Order: sequence, then structure tokens, then C-alpha cells
Amino acid sequence: MTTRFPLSLLALAAYANAAARPEMLVTPEWLSSHLTDPKIVILHVSADRKEYDAGHIPGARFVSLGDIAVTRNGIHNELPPVEDLQKIMESAGVSDDTRVVVYSDTSVLPATRAYFTLDYLGHGDRAALLDGGLEKWRSEGRRLTTDAPATTAMGHLTPHVTPRLVVQMDEVQKMAANPQPADILLDVRQAADFTGEKGAHIPGALNLFWMDGQKSREDQTFKSEQDLRQFYESVGIKPDTHVVTYCNSGMQASQSYFALKYLGYDVRMYDGSLSEWNARGGKTEK
Repeated sequence: MTTRFPLSLLALAAYANAAARPEMLVTPEWLSSHLTDPKIVILHVSADRKEYDAGHIPGARFVSLGDIAVTRNGIHNELPPVEDLQKIMESAGVSDDTRVVVYSDTSVLPATRAYFTLDYLGHGDRAALLDGGLEKWRSEGRRLTTDAPATTAMGHLTPHVTPRLVVQMDEVQKMAANPQPADILLDVRQAADFTGEKGAHIPGALNLFWMDGQKSREDQTFKSEQDLRQFYESVGIKPDTHVVTYCNSGMQASQSYFALKYLGYDVRMYDGSLSEWNARGGKTEK
């Protein structure tokens, strides 16, 4: 059973040292007023192009989730080689001097995965998520188009790879063998997968379902900064905590990675997640 801690006055005071990064989220209103900005590149990220072809945000370019999250050595949703990511992003218009806004259609996860990818490439400080994605944009009656801009490079993207963001299995094994209060391994799957009859998790991990950081399944905008802080504080995540997120294959974990980084916390992701952990004989517990 997950241990939960009440939100204390001391914790609230400490949050002054964990400044949020509001520039990581943009509203449909903001994006609507920047559609013609030549330095803004909009990426529609999805596993299926169908929604994009049916109607997307004007100027948005399609990026296939399958191009930025690949299967490698039998492990799903892994990062491709840096040179491949560079080509994919450059062909979608991303360059050193562009700001990128990513969104997806039916789920926030392809967009948060794309943000994680850009952050890994060193472009995270020039990337943002459209809060609520295509569904929020559509619900506000904003214009859609079926016109697809040319997928041609608009400049050079220089990778500044940050390897530490991608946690490897050996480090997770050390965390599992010797848990520390300041180093939290966060399983972001639903509780039934974590401790249910058929569920299991990496030893020492805590659990918060990623979806509970969104307003609802239908309205996948993020909860308020205060609500998100209380959500993570409920399992003891504080401004001085180092967090590693994981799930089944690195998709759900990317949402919690994004949310924790947005709040100003030190967060990284075990990209291999349980897909790698189980394949390589990692021990689990109920």
C-alpha cells in the first residue's frame, strides 16, 4: 500500500525553491495568436495520421509517434539514435532558433513523449505543450484545416544530448536495492497494475496514476499548479526530491516527467520501464 503524507506548511514554504516553468504550457488562445509567427513550429504528434488528415491546427506538421519511439532489442518505445531524431525534427521544421509547440489528439501521451524527446536532444527549454491538445482547441471552436505544410527543413538543429535524463536499468536496480527518501522511483500506472491481483512493480517504487494529474479523460488539460503539487506531495515528493518515473514502456511515464519538470522538480525517466525490467530478469513485488 502506498504511504501518503499530508501537505504541510513547511512543504508549502519549501515550494518557493521549486519554481514552476509556466513557459512549458501554452493555451489555445496563446497559440491562436502566434500561428503566423515564423519562429513557432507546431507539431501534431500521434501514432495514427487519421486525426491529422481529418483536421489539424493551421500550420501544424505531422510527426509519427512511431518515428520517435521505436522498438530496439525487443523493448518498445525506445529513443532512436540521435542522428535519426535530428533528421526527423529538422524535416518537421525544428531548428536551433525555433520554439516548438507540441500537441496530440485523443491522448496527451504522444505530446509528452515528444517533449521528453526534445528535452533529451537539448531543445526542451524551447519547447512547450498545448494544454488540452487538439480536443481543447476544437472544443473552443478554433479553426482547423486539412492543408498540410511542406515537410522540409527550415534550418539546422544542433543536438545537445542530455544522457542523464534517460535512466538505465543498472541505476534503477541500485535504487530498488537501497531505497532512499530523497530518491523516489515513481510508478505512474494505475493502482491495479501496481498492486492488483495481476499487478507487480519494481521494489521500493511508489505509485501515482498519471491520469490523475489531468482534469479528466475527456478534458486532458493539466490540473492547476497547486493541485499538481499536492498530488505529488501525497507520496512525499518535495522540492529536494530526485524522481525517476517509469511505467510499462515509457509512454505514461513521459506525462509525469513533463508534469514534474513543469513544477520545477529534478526528474528523469526510466525509458526501458517494465518492458526492459521484466525482459532482463528484474525482480518485482506485489
